[in-house]
Amino acid sequence: MHKIAPRGIYTSGKGSSAVGLTVYITKDPETRELVLESGALVLSDRGICCIDEFDKMDDNTRIILHEAMEQQTVSVAKAGIICTLNARTAILAASNPVKSKYDPKLSVIDNIRLPPGLLSRFDLIYLILDKQSEASDRRLANHIVSLYSTLDGKVAIDQGDNIQSTELLRSNKIDREFFAQYISYARKHVKPQIHDSIQSDLIQEYIKMRSLGNSKKTITATPRQLESMIRISEALAKMRLSEFVEKRDLDEAVRLIKNAMQQSATDPTTGEINIDIIATGQTKTAGERLKKISEFI
Repeated sequence: MHKIAPRGIYTSGKGSSAVGLTVYITKDPETRELVLESGALVLSDRGICCIDEFDKMDDNTRIILHEAMEQQTVSVAKAGIICTLNARTAILAASNPVKSKYDPKLSVIDNIRLPPGLLSRFDLIYLILDKQSEASDRRLANHIVSLYSTLDGKVAIDQGDNIQSTELLRSNKIDREFFAQYISYARKHVKPQIHDSIQSDLIQEYIKMRSLGNSKKTITATPRQLESMIRISEALAKMRLSEFVEKRDLDEAVRLIKNAMQQSATDPTTGEINIDIIATGQTKTAGERLKKISEFI
């Protein structure tokens, strides 16, 4: 992703510090004056910042991301220098479970131990679980082997007694440089507008998302999901170089968000979607139960 994006930065959470992500102050070797050096978030302004080992970051470093993801800026107040720098970047982060294996009986927060306030700022949260399946295992093995293949896109797969030749879709390959230019053009020149009809559809879809739960205590969506819906719809319109957001863009955005919520915001005890898991780290019912137990004790 960071190689295809017109402006992309890759960094690892394990080796990144707070100043490495934002800015740090150093002395110019010639003039001996204090100067600001940009970190990953500032360098990826109007681009994408990819952070691996997201769960390995220390708390001070994670706090920096709050402002960048909410305000799209980075504020600096060091050594007499006070300024605000643009950090209009998308953040793509990858994280591992605490015990290297995802426990389906626990929530996402408990599995990866990330602050709820930070996790709730992501538009889409997907769980990539290693579920054993012969079809998916064969497809993955086929893909990995094809990367090392010298048969010009044809890979032999052993299926018991049968050996089958599979033609990969390499004929439809898009040149990386052209793809990067396409993304750059779309971001610079395409500013999709949302018509009144789409605005009413957005509101309607948000109300539907809010009423997914079976009880009034269950919160299935917050205004952040509405903002995500708008951002993703606009991004899908940009992909088509369209000047207007269409109903199909909204439908796809809703599908993506619902799919992500079913994976990451499902209460393991009730099986219902509950956005409180991501927003606060625990469900409202669990909080009330803990309160009753503590009062009883």
